[in-house]
Amino acid sequence: MWTAGRMSNAKNLLGLGVSLYFWGLMDLTTSVLLESAGPLSERQEDHLSDKQHQRMKRSWVWNQFFVLEEYTGTDPLYVGKLHSDMDRGDGSIKYILSGEGAGIVFTIDDTTGDIHAIQRLDREERSQYTLRAQALDRRTGRPMEPESEFIIKIQDINDNEPKFLDGPYVASVPEMSPVGTSVIQVTATDADDPTYGNSARVVYSILQGQPYFSVDSRTGLIRTALMNMDREAKEYYEVIIQAKDMGGQLGGLAGTTTVNITLSDVNDNPPRFPQKHYQMSVLESAPISSTVGRVVAKDLDEGINAEMKYSLVDGDGLDVFDINTDPNYQVGIITVRKPLSFESKKSYTLKVEGANPHLEMRFLNLGPFRDTTTVHISVEDVDEPPVFEPSVYFVEVPEDVEIGTTIQIISAKDPDLTNNSIRYSIDRSSDPGRFFYVDVTSGALMTARPLDREDISWHNITVLAMELNNPSQVGSVSVTVKVLDVNDNAPEFARFYEAFVCENTKAGQLIQTVSAIDRDDPQEGQHFYYSLAPEAANNPNFTLRDNQDNTAWILTRRSGFRQHEQNTFYLPILISDNGRPMLSSTGTLTVHVCSCDDDGMVMSCTAEAYVLPVSLSRGALIAILACIFVLLVLVLLILSMRRHRKQPYVIDEEENIHENIVRYDDEGGGEEDTEAFDIAAMWNPREAQLVAKNRQDMLPEIESLSRYVPQTCMMDNSVHSYVLAKLYEADMDLWAPPFDSLQTYMFEGNGSVAESLSSLQSVTTDSDQSYDYLTDWGPRFKKLAEMYGATDSSGPLW
Repeated sequence: MWTAGRMSNAKNLLGLGVSLYFWGLMDLTTSVLLESAGPLSERQEDHLSDKQHQRMKRSWVWNQFFVLEEYTGTDPLYVGKLHSDMDRGDGSIKYILSGEGAGIVFTIDDTTGDIHAIQRLDREERSQYTLRAQALDRRTGRPMEPESEFIIKIQDINDNEPKFLDGPYVASVPEMSPVGTSVIQVTATDADDPTYGNSARVVYSILQGQPYFSVDSRTGLIRTALMNMDREAKEYYEVIIQAKDMGGQLGGLAGTTTVNITLSDVNDNPPRFPQKHYQMSVLESAPISSTVGRVVAKDLDEGINAEMKYSLVDGDGLDVFDINTDPNYQVGIITVRKPLSFESKKSYTLKVEGANPHLEMRFLNLGPFRDTTTVHISVEDVDEPPVFEPSVYFVEVPEDVEIGTTIQIISAKDPDLTNNSIRYSIDRSSDPGRFFYVDVTSGALMTARPLDREDISWHNITVLAMELNNPSQVGSVSVTVKVLDVNDNAPEFARFYEAFVCENTKAGQLIQTVSAIDRDDPQEGQHFYYSLAPEAANNPNFTLRDNQDNTAWILTRRSGFRQHEQNTFYLPILISDNGRPMLSSTGTLTVHVCSCDDDGMVMSCTAEAYVLPVSLSRGALIAILACIFVLLVLVLLILSMRRHRKQPYVIDEEENIHENIVRYDDEGGGEEDTEAFDIAAMWNPREAQLVAKNRQDMLPEIESLSRYVPQTCMMDNSVHSYVLAKLYEADMDLWAPPFDSLQTYMFEGNGSVAESLSSLQSVTTDSDQSYDYLTDWGPRFKKLAEMYGATDSSGPLW
């Protein structure tokens, strides 16, 4: 029978003086030898005594060996001893150890059976080892005892301090929190055996962070310990927590961790304006939604608690200005809400309020969470372009309006206090056809060409207004002209109509349905009336039936049509509309006589050739050709005479002419001068450069005379109508010579230093007109003074 024991070793047991005993089941034929430091207990003796009376199969049953960790001695640590009762001490028995750590951590003396630990043991790395023991005959190698298994357990000592595996910690708690508010729970872990002594019993304490925070010694829960902690005073706290094992007793091991605690913000500070008065200015020309200035209310809070909402609560500019909140910078942006006018109001006063939209009920006693400030806004004057009243014009005009008719008075004024004079013109890019003309001083919009709704039913033109003293200031207005329809187009066939009638047709048979179209668009709708033309009212072949639905039927009146008698008929049809005045036109329906089969299908519409048995003689042919030649000569002669009649009389400079010919180089340029009649171009700043480039010869005259033009000069509308009508006639007359062009001068008449140069009123007196005053007008009128000044009245003028 085998036994294993552990001898007492004061050095190896670290002074504990403990012996552990193990026993197993033994064979009845063997004796028991136990090595121990003391006697067996009474229960063990009874157990062994009972086992001696039982015969069982030989085997080993092992319990546990215990050995302390962290042995630091120089000699191997004695663990225990294996011994067999068959061992006589003569070395015939050989002990073998196998299993976990055998030969590496643990060794056995194969003669004595002593087990030693040859390496440092750490329970935290490995708490137990399972090994197997066997006794062999040293000579034969035969097993003397069956192999059995036993366990060596590592006994714990307090060699590990508590550790905070999740540290350092970061936590936050709202400012102004009541005392005892939970912040965060920290946990320390001790690697020692919690089931053995107090080595793993941890106690928490606070080393740094008092008196602001406290920690629960058992759970590690950190709480606030001071009331009314203000984030705006101190926001960050560093708390050091200690965990100590052995229940916090003296000699226990300790570990620490850091907890960074931040006070989160609450809305406990009301907003305040650092300025109680703001002074701002804005140009009166500032567009809508443009920025005037910014105001800001300071709030010591942050995030959502510092959000602001600005509003206008009082003042005389509530409907003129607006305020918006910038969400990024929490400032109030004052913008223009309506157009400003320095002439109407020069300054405004606003009362601005800034308030926190997110409030906390428990801090309302710290309020009010709003503040106000006063903003004074001055409007600065600028030179503004002319302003039209109204801002948009809509005009309806019938298409048959006469040229030169005033259809609308365009009105603009200078909004500045200076109230400069205005000059009007049309932006030619908006009226490329030049259908309209505007008076430069009165703003009267007139027609310059005939209007035709069927060609252009809408005109969208832009009228410009320019300050006379500051041409850079130009205003514009859109004028929409709707051309109203008048009944000026007669109805006509929708297409060319061609009908066929069979030779075997019967009277009353429908051969064609006709319809008409009219380019006009009357309000009451189109309605056409059909009838045969007066010259065909009693047509014996065909008749017409008006269907009263804008169509008409053409019916045969008789039967018995024959191709060889007449193969084509032309039927004139009168078409009238329902307009005022009623207009009509005559359309012709061509009817062919065809031969058809019994089913009415056309077979042939070509008549057989009819050969005349008459032949022309040679003399007759010569006479016909002679007549044709005479007609051609007459036509050429008429055209030549008409051309000579249209050509102006041009005097050859080399001929000896005893008359004085006076030539003016500043007259109209003829057909090549397309700008001769565009008076508006003189005032339109967009066309001034173009005129100056194309008419270099006239520019000095215009510039020199323009200073004499008074701001109040205006042409009578009747004169405008006459001039525009004659201009249109000249443009339309392709045979008019260039010398018939009409030159308009705007620098004479009432208010001019030259007064009127017209001779229209000279026929009202019989007295001779005196032109002596021409000598006082300067060198520009020298030629006229020499011609019409004081001369000998007895002789002829030329």
